[in-house]
Amino acid sequence: MSAPNKSYDPVEVEALKPEEIERMRDEALAAFAAADSLDALHEAKVAHTGPGSPLALANREIGALPPHAKAEAGKRVGMARGGVNKALAARQTELEAERDARVLVEESVDVTLPYDRVPAGARHPLTTMMERVADVFVSMGYEVAEGPEVEAEWFNFDALNFTPDHPARQMQDTFFVDGPKGENGDSGVILRTHTSPVQARTLLERELPVYIVCPGRVYRTDELDATHTPVFHQIELLAVDEGLTMADLKGTMDHMVQSLFGPEMKTRLRPNYFPFTEPSAEMDMLCYVCKGESVGNPDRPCRTCSSEGWIELGGCGMVNPRVLTACGVDPEKYSGFAFGFGIERMLMFRHNVEDMRDMVEGDVRFTRPFGMEI
Repeated sequence: MSAPNKSYDPVEVEALKPEEIERMRDEALAAFAAADSLDALHEAKVAHTGPGSPLALANREIGALPPHAKAEAGKRVGMARGGVNKALAARQTELEAERDARVLVEESVDVTLPYDRVPAGARHPLTTMMERVADVFVSMGYEVAEGPEVEAEWFNFDALNFTPDHPARQMQDTFFVDGPKGENGDSGVILRTHTSPVQARTLLERELPVYIVCPGRVYRTDELDATHTPVFHQIELLAVDEGLTMADLKGTMDHMVQSLFGPEMKTRLRPNYFPFTEPSAEMDMLCYVCKGESVGNPDRPCRTCSSEGWIELGGCGMVNPRVLTACGVDPEKYSGFAFGFGIERMLMFRHNVEDMRDMVEGDVRFTRPFGMEI
C-alpha cells in the first residue's frame, strides 16, 4: 500500500490555478457591471454564482486535494467567491436605486388633475322630490298607487265629475290619442291631464278604507316657458274612510309641510272650486324664506313670495259625493279628502329654480349639484 502523495500541488489542478481563479472572478465582475437591468443581473448571478458556475465547480475540486493542500486552495477560491458576491450586491443596489428613480418619474401622478375624467352621475331632482314627498305619506301609513299615462277619458274626466262641456275637455287643453268621447258614449283615449284617474281606479279596485298617494307624469297642451311645460309631474293624495273631515285634511297637509320645510311652517285654506271636490280650497303655506316678515315691510322684500308671506301649494278638498258614487262608494257612509300639487313648482320653491325649462333640457350642469340622494 502506497503512502499519501504529500507533494501534490493544487496548482497542477487546472480549475484551481491562481490565474484561472482570477479569470473566473474577473468574468463575473465584468458580467455584473455590464448588466443594465435587474433581470440581466439575475441572469449573470445564476451564471457566475449558481451551482453550475465556474467558481462553484472549482470549489468542488478542493475535495479531491490532500489535506495539507486544501487550506490554500480553499482560501484562494473563497476570496474570489467573496469578491464576486460583494460586487453582485453592490450592483444590485445600484440597479434598484435606478429602477426606483425611474418609477418615480414614469409613474408620477399630478394630484392637481381631476381624479376621474368621467363625472359622477346624479339623479334627477324631480325624481328625488317625488320620492321624498311620497315617503312622508308612506310613513303615515299611506300606500303608493300608480296607473297608466295613456288613460280612458272616462277615468280622467267623467268619473271625476267633469261635465261634457268643461273647458278642460276641449282639444286645446288635452292630448287626445283616440278622439274625444263620441255621441254613442264610447270613451276617448287621452294622455292623462292629472294623476286623479289613479284615485278612481283605486276606489274601483280596492276594499275600503283607502289611503293612497299617487305620483306620476301628466300631460297638458301648455307652451314650454319659464313656468309651464306640456309634460310635468304631480303627486296627489286620496283618503276615503268613515268620518273623515276637513280637519283631517288640514292636519295631514300640516304634517307634510312641516316634514319638508320645517316644524315652524303653517298652512292656510282659501275657498276655491274643483269639480272633483266639495268643498274645495287652495292651500297655501307660510313662505319658508321670510316666514311672513316681508309683508308690509319694504325694507325686507322677499322674491320667493313677492312679499305676500304665503306660497300657493295646490288644490284640495273633500271628495265630491258624485265622484264617490261614480266609483261605487256609498257617500252616505264614507267621506274622503284629496290633495294635489305639481312637483316642478315644489322644486322651484325649495331650490329657487327660476326657469322650469332647466328641468327638462337634460343639461347635467343642472342635475349634478343635486347629487345622488336616495
